Formats: sequence, C-alpha cells, structure tokens
Amino acid sequence: MSGLSGFGFSAIGALCLWILPPTLGVPLLMSLSTANQLMSLGQLKADMRPLKEWWPGGPAPYLLGGLVGVPIGIQILHGLPTKTLMIVFGGFLLVYSIYSMVKPEKYHLKHKGGWISSIFVGATGGVIGGFTAFPGAAVVVWTGLHNFTKANSRSIVQPYILGLQVLSLVLLAFQHPETFSPRFWTLFALTVPVVLPGTLLGVNLYRSLSDHNFRRIAFILLGISGVGLLIKAVGVAPILGLLTHKAAGG
Repeated sequence: MSGLSGFGFSAIGALCLWILPPTLGVPLLMSLSTANQLMSLGQLKADMRPLKEWWPGGPAPYLLGGLVGVPIGIQILHGLPTKTLMIVFGGFLLVYSIYSMVKPEKYHLKHKGGWISSIFVGATGGVIGGFTAFPGAAVVVWTGLHNFTKANSRSIVQPYILGLQVLSLVLLAFQHPETFSPRFWTLFALTVPVVLPGTLLGVNLYRSLSDHNFRRIAFILLGISGVGLLIKAVGVAPILGLLTHKAAGG
C-alpha cells in the first residue's frame, strides 16, 4: 500500500495492535514505516524535489509544522486515552475518501494556501502521527483537496512522513528508552524482511498509474486507512456487526 501511494503503511499495520500494546506496536510501525519510506525514496528519486525547492512549495513547511506536532502526539500516546480520537479521525478519513471518489474531479480548492497553511497542516499531521504512527493522512488530504499531480503529491508526502517518523523515534529514544527492548528489536528483525519486498511491488505498480488513477487509488487507500484506525479503536466485531445490520436492512 505505501509503495503504491506513498502513505498508509501504519494505518493498515495498526491491525497488529490487536496483539501488541500501543507503546510497543506504534514504535514498531514507525520503524518499519521508516524502512519502507527509505526504500521508496531510493526507487523514486526522479519524482522527488531537489532540496532548493523544498521551501515554500515543497515539504519543508509541512516538516516545520510536524516538529511542533510530534511531541504533542507522543504525549497523547503515553498519557491520554486515544480511543475517541481514533474513532473521529478514522471516521473522517472514511467519509472524506468516499466523498472524494464520488465528487466531480473538476471540483477542488484553487487557492494553494501558502506556507502558513502548510505549516498548520504539517503540525496537525505531527500530532496524529505521534500517537498513531500515521502522520501522512493530513498532508494527503490537503494535497488531494488541491488536486496535486501524483509526482507533486508524493514529493511532499514521502519526505514529510520519513522526517516525522525519524523525529518520533528519536524523541521516544530520549523520553522512553525502555521502548526499544530486546522484544522490540526481535519483532523488527522478523518483520522488516516482509515489508521491503511489498514496498518494491507497490513502487512498480505506482509507475504505471496515470494522475487520475493515482488519485482514485489514493482515496481508496485513505478509506482503508480510516477503517484500519476504526478497527484499532473499537475492534473488528462492532464494525462487522454494524455492516451486517445495515446489509440486513436494519
């Protein structure tokens, strides 16, 4: 999924939180996402912006905002109940993705918002990423609202996700060093060899997509991400029960 769209690894990977506590599972997802992004960026250098173009229209303003947001998100991860936040955020992603797929493609925001808006969006993603390991959602929604091309969107989203995942891991290492226990490193060693081949497959699929199909797939994956976060918050049984109830005409 992430190799194809550039985002969403942690939202689907959040299903591992059925068997892992969040204080272990979220850092594991951050680490695997970092490996995933490094491989994708290495494969897609031609789509990435040179550093001199990172400000103001590139990933730099988003990263600046993320620097502020990530510490807040990590405090939420370790100090506050997050179930309600997960439900709201997952529901928003699901509704937004459905709306984006059915609305006429010509409808999108024409005003780019400038670097101040980009900083705000980046900070929002940083807060979300600090407690879900999924910082890219806010930026993906923002670029989708502005109808960015697939190369333009990816040149912002991927460096942003990579930067915030690394920042989150560094903060965790300083603030909660017990996170990186032998159990963590064992799980990382077992899972990273599975992640990277999937990344390569996704990147190869991405190269064959038009801008239109890329946006459509990105919205579908956002919806899947929303479902993943809802499952993380409330479990699979209530969601399946709700869908079954609706299908039965209840």
